[in-house]
Amino acid sequence: MAIVSYQIASLLEKMTSNDKDFRFMATNDLMTELQKDSIKLDDDSERKVVKMLLRLLEDKNGEVQNLAVKCLGPLVNKVKEYHVEGIVETLCANMLSDTEQLRDISSIGLKTVISELPLGSNTLAANVCKKITGRLSSAIEKQEDVSVQLEALDILADLLSRFGGLLISFHPVLLNSLLPQLASPRQAVRKRTIVALSHLVMSCNAALYNKLIDHLLEGLGSSTSSSVSRTHIQCIASVCRQAGHRFGEQLWRVAPQVLEHSNDTDEELREHCLQALEAFVLKCPKEVQPHIPTIIELCLKMITYDPNYNYEDSEEGGGGEDEEMEDETAAPDADPESDSEEYSDDDDMSWKVRRAAAKCLESVISTRHELLAELYQTVSPALIARFKEREENVKCDILSAYTALLRATRPPPALQSITPADNSPQALLLQRVSGVVRGALRVIRGRSVRARGCALALLRELLAAAPGCLADHAARVIRALTPALTDKTTASSMKIETLVFVVCLVRGHSPAAMRAHVAALMPAVLGCVHDPFYKVTAEALRVLQTLVKVMRPLETAEHIEDSTIEPPPEELQQFILPMYECTLVRLRATDMDQEVKERAIATCGQLLCHFGDYLQNELPVCLPIFLERLRNEITRLTTVKALTKVAASPLRIDLRPILSEAVPILGSFLRKNQRALKLSTLVLLDTLVQNYSNDISIELLAKVLVEVPPLVCEADLHCAQTALTLVRGACLRCPAALTADARAALTPNILALAKSPLLQGGALKAMLGVLSALVSADVAGCSRRELLALLVAPVHRVHEHNATAHHIKQAFHSLAKCVAAVVTEGGSDALDVVRGFLRDATQPPSDAHHMFALLAVAEIGRHLDLSSIPNLKEVLLASFAPSSEEVKSAASYALGSVAVGNLPEFLPFILREIEAQPKRQYLLLHSLREIISCESCTPEGVEALRPFIPEIWVQLSKHCQCAEEGSRNVVAECLGKLCLLEPKELLPHLKEFLQSPEPLTRTTAVTAVKFTISDQPQAIDPLLRACMSELLVPLRDPSLGVRRVALVAFNSAAHNKPSLIRDLLPSVLPTIYQETKVKKELIREVEMGPFKHSVDDGLDLRKAAFECMYTLLGTCLDRLDVFEFLRHVEDGLRDHYDIKMLTYLMCARLAQLCPTVVLQRLESLVEPLRATCTMKVKANSVKQEYEKQDELKRSALRAAAALLHIPEADKNPHLMDFVTQIKSFPDLQPIFESILKDSSGGAAVDANLMDQS
Repeated sequence: MAIVSYQIASLLEKMTSNDKDFRFMATNDLMTELQKDSIKLDDDSERKVVKMLLRLLEDKNGEVQNLAVKCLGPLVNKVKEYHVEGIVETLCANMLSDTEQLRDISSIGLKTVISELPLGSNTLAANVCKKITGRLSSAIEKQEDVSVQLEALDILADLLSRFGGLLISFHPVLLNSLLPQLASPRQAVRKRTIVALSHLVMSCNAALYNKLIDHLLEGLGSSTSSSVSRTHIQCIASVCRQAGHRFGEQLWRVAPQVLEHSNDTDEELREHCLQALEAFVLKCPKEVQPHIPTIIELCLKMITYDPNYNYEDSEEGGGGEDEEMEDETAAPDADPESDSEEYSDDDDMSWKVRRAAAKCLESVISTRHELLAELYQTVSPALIARFKEREENVKCDILSAYTALLRATRPPPALQSITPADNSPQALLLQRVSGVVRGALRVIRGRSVRARGCALALLRELLAAAPGCLADHAARVIRALTPALTDKTTASSMKIETLVFVVCLVRGHSPAAMRAHVAALMPAVLGCVHDPFYKVTAEALRVLQTLVKVMRPLETAEHIEDSTIEPPPEELQQFILPMYECTLVRLRATDMDQEVKERAIATCGQLLCHFGDYLQNELPVCLPIFLERLRNEITRLTTVKALTKVAASPLRIDLRPILSEAVPILGSFLRKNQRALKLSTLVLLDTLVQNYSNDISIELLAKVLVEVPPLVCEADLHCAQTALTLVRGACLRCPAALTADARAALTPNILALAKSPLLQGGALKAMLGVLSALVSADVAGCSRRELLALLVAPVHRVHEHNATAHHIKQAFHSLAKCVAAVVTEGGSDALDVVRGFLRDATQPPSDAHHMFALLAVAEIGRHLDLSSIPNLKEVLLASFAPSSEEVKSAASYALGSVAVGNLPEFLPFILREIEAQPKRQYLLLHSLREIISCESCTPEGVEALRPFIPEIWVQLSKHCQCAEEGSRNVVAECLGKLCLLEPKELLPHLKEFLQSPEPLTRTTAVTAVKFTISDQPQAIDPLLRACMSELLVPLRDPSLGVRRVALVAFNSAAHNKPSLIRDLLPSVLPTIYQETKVKKELIREVEMGPFKHSVDDGLDLRKAAFECMYTLLGTCLDRLDVFEFLRHVEDGLRDHYDIKMLTYLMCARLAQLCPTVVLQRLESLVEPLRATCTMKVKANSVKQEYEKQDELKRSALRAAAALLHIPEADKNPHLMDFVTQIKSFPDLQPIFESILKDSSGGAAVDANLMDQS
């Protein structure tokens, strides 16, 4: 402290120097000290520093004054409150000084202090604000000096935007002093008054809000001057933009007045009216709905408002114009539009009206998705006709509006594969494609760089909204694009945008459709590869890489012999060498940008992959360069990927010159920490082993395989899968490479992974492939007997581990599959092995042995017919009896799996047993489900099962009314899966079950419907679409259980195939919303000893309804009335724990998808969140209750963080008050800070990723 005081005293002394440089340097040093977090000032130093800085504000040197003002910012947080108040007092007094320079500097000082006042310390901020506010309002009212008035308005706006909530007592005074300023003769005063008023309405009460609106409407109604009308309408627009969530209730009286003034002859007034209408559309979407047709009509009229210019010249011969222009692409002066671009009239303000109309239209398009079809009929042709606009700013806004229309038309991912209906927006767009392309190309040929960029963005969006729609127009589009690439005067940014679009164009169409246009495009692209700007080069190389795939697609030729691969068309063969040569120049260069290096490597790899047979003589040149790049740490990953393409090419490129050096380098990559490099290297090595095994020496491969074992572990299953695939390839192609050392290192890791409970999916498949390959290749030390003994060993040691029953079961399933892979790979002793397992199942030493023996028999029985083993059925049925549920489950799985090996033998037996053994019915039904699931996967299986389907259906239909829910669910799953196999015959029967008088039968039928809806295309889809309304009737069923499963089935449809239910939403949504209500008649009291406990029978139903709502947000947002939707979400925020968790997720999702709507309802969303965050758990509660409450608070904080990310949400007093409250709780503040940090980083905590279905 003493050292700091000494330093400060020394600086203060220098500040009194007569030399301005001394004063400047001392002030600069003081600012450096004040910016340090560690600095602490004693009382005396504080007083002296404040006094000196205020004195320096009056310094004769302007630079010293500026520095002194800057010092006030950090000083505010370093000195005591009464000093800050003193600073403010002095600055306010200086504001009234006669010296203009002092007034200006004091005004900057006040703004600096206001911006630095801490939001958390309410007392300091409140005191300072109150001190300033009184002075400001009097300065505004006096009107003696306009410059003082302007500064005061500016400061007041800053003050209100940050601390409006603390000035509530001053709001009436401020409003009274601001309203007269709207009539000021000076435009600057009026503008700043509007800004201050718009910040005031964020936090003022309803009475003042209404008073302001009344004043504005009264002024507007009685106004005779267009300048007064302009001011009032500007103010209305500004108020709506700042506080749109409150403006909605006033719109019914404001909108008609604004619409009335929008036809005024004053162009500026028209512009302001259109801007106000745009604010209404964006901020009050529900309330503005009745006025939307009028607004659209007005905008369409105003967008053509250009009284000073005649477009007739451009419109003559409209039909053939495009064709003529195509021949004139080389001479832009021939473009009729160029005349209009030269036209200029400085007094012509009509363009502002047109621009405001275009922006207003864009706001309608982006908020009213339900009107899309209508917009295509009315707005789309009008916008296309205005692509000829002469003013650049307006043209860009018109193109932007049409791009918004296309963006809104883009089908959701779930519907992209479905052909659009006749009157759908997508179908209407396809009818307009020709006009859109013609208009956009006219703009691209124009001179305006900005407009050309907008036109390219529009065409890109067109491709996204209607994939493949430019196939018929590709020649015209490419002719229009090439001049931009070849002209040396074209800006680099334009070239990059053009090249990006070319990639979209080529990728968005089939190679066959684009091949004819390659010759027209190629010279321009090759020219761009030599461009001096590296970003243009990189993008041009990406285009080349894309074109290579078009010239000679090899995807279909992967498994065809070399001699049958089609050569590229003759006219394109001339480009192969030039493409290679210009890529080679970039590949060789070492002083290039990293992006160009990587792109050159990738492009060269693509060229060799597709045209290796034409570039045989060039291989000795470029392969050594690849080797060099492989040794470079920066380019090695890209090189590995490029070499993978070359090695996988069906042309079998000769890689022998580099294999002997490349393989050891690749082996060393497997030791690196870079995961992406390891994975790519494993893929490349596997490709080399598959295609070049004869060219790689055994010793080289053996050295690489020694590096593989550490990668075979459960820590990274994807890496393990790729490594196992490589080992399998080596076993099949070069078994000798698996040396004793490699086997010794590999076997323990393979066995450790085989018994891991995490092993599943692709990694398990790869494991089975390796084991089969080891046995079939007869690798030393890996015979069937040895591997079997090693795989079974963990089962005998299971009691040594402390794994849970679930983990053991999971691990045994994987181990059993591994055993089956080893046993079924050739050899005649498989049945003996099965007999051994059956002996274990008959006299098991433990439940674990019993379970594993059954699972092993099950997996072997899938692949081999075990019907010749005499006591098989008896042993499996006997295993249904033990007390262990795990053993019973394994026995039922085994019976089903063994049946797959011989259906005629086992399936009738299982059906008879289901009839005869009611007690074992549940387990036998599971066996039946296993058969149906397994056989449905392959066409052969379906054919084998088909003769038995009627018999199975009859048997299942007898059990639709099982009292046990588990059995009913299994029956329903079997019925659903059978329906997928024979939809035409069985779906009518399923519909009959839905009409049954028995609620349990209806429940089973509805659940079966759920299993007919999968995320993959199925033969049943058209039939389901035709009768979906019948299948959803159970949503209104009198029985609670039926309604619940109907909601689950609806949720499944909305998630997997939204196209089935989209058109039914108007009739279904009210039913779903109804189910979200708490129904008192379903709540009953249960006596538990001396206590009474409430049980809510409707909870599961409500939860299912909210889950449906959450799913619809992701798949059918354009079909929802978000205001109505949000009302039910608000109810859910006050419901039970499970439902609260769901609705918090919905809040976060809605904040991202519909921010403007959420902003309007922020108040009603914040209160329930606040209640959750401030809730206390009862003192005698159990630990689970505390954990539950913590999780609930964490979810509520996530929702609050999502709301905070909405643009302009930080101006909402309720939300900011809640956030301040959160930060004042020591237990919530760190959690909230970490959530905010996560959501603002790259890996945003995205509520979308959390799927509740």
